[in-house]
Amino acid sequence: MTKAFATFTHHAADLLVKVAALGLVAMTLIVGWQVFGRYVLNSSPSWSEQAALTLMIWYVSLAAAAGVREGFHIRIVAVENALPPPGKRLLRIASDLVVAGCGLAMVIWGGELVLRTWDHTIPSLGLPRGLAYAGLPIAGALIVVFALERLFEEAEGEKVEDEEDPRWN
Repeated sequence: MTKAFATFTHHAADLLVKVAALGLVAMTLIVGWQVFGRYVLNSSPSWSEQAALTLMIWYVSLAAAAGVREGFHIRIVAVENALPPPGKRLLRIASDLVVAGCGLAMVIWGGELVLRTWDHTIPSLGLPRGLAYAGLPIAGALIVVFALERLFEEAEGEKVEDEEDPRWN
């Protein structure tokens, strides 16, 4: 894997995390406004629930894709740590293949969901329902790219490291 591509995907994953964080903040503000409207103004905005749900689908999907690139998903490494280096490598390759397969499934069936629901309108937002689900195939494609990057790095013998939170050490 070229260094330029790895740098690009690292920056892309960082951008995904920032966009997802922005989505989380926006959703929190929307839900806060909904609660304020309901209990203080006695009038909830009709659009807030659907807007919050749509944002959540998007930011969770994008953060999941970034998690594949950065390796910050929760996993159990007891079996991996018990294996000798060649076994660890094969297990990581198998894991990356499964993740790439899940990403491909998101592209295929998430794309189908988008196409099947595009003509439906979210009444409170006036947007196509498919737009709410479009984050699934996009994130799936990114998951495939990031998992393949990890596979190629592993195949080339590069050390594939996961992001670790120093608080856990």
